[in-house]
Amino acid sequence: MTWKKSPPELIDRFNAALPNDDRVERRMMFGYPCAFANGNMFSGLHEDRCFVRLGEPQRRALLDLPGASQFEPIAGRRMSEYVVVPDSFSRARLSNWLGLALRYATSLPPKRRKQKGPRR
Repeated sequence: MTWKKSPPELIDRFNAALPNDDRVERRMMFGYPCAFANGNMFSGLHEDRCFVRLGEPQRRALLDLPGASQFEPIAGRRMSEYVVVPDSFSRARLSNWLGLALRYATSLPPKRRKQKGPRR
C-alpha cells in the first residue's frame, strides 16, 4: 500500500489552525503531522485529509455537515472517534474544530508513551 504525502498547503493550514496551547504536542505518525494532548492524538493529516477526534455529540454534529466523513486510513478500517473535516472549512472554522478536539483529548485519561524495546 502506498500513501501519498500531504500537500504543503494542507500542512501549513493545519499547523496554522492548531491551538496555541502548551498542552499541544506535534508529532509525526506514519509520516504525517499529528497533534497530541496528554499522549492522546486529537488531530492529524492523512494524505490530503485533515481529521479530528471528538466526543459523541460533536462527532455527530460534524458528520452532519457536507464533506465530513468517518476517518478510514485504510478501506474498511474505521477509526471510530475520528472524523474527516470538510475541505471547504475556513482556517477559523478548522481552528474551532481543532479546539473542540483538543478539549476532548484533554478530558481523556493521559496516555503514557510506550517504552521502545531493544532492537533485534
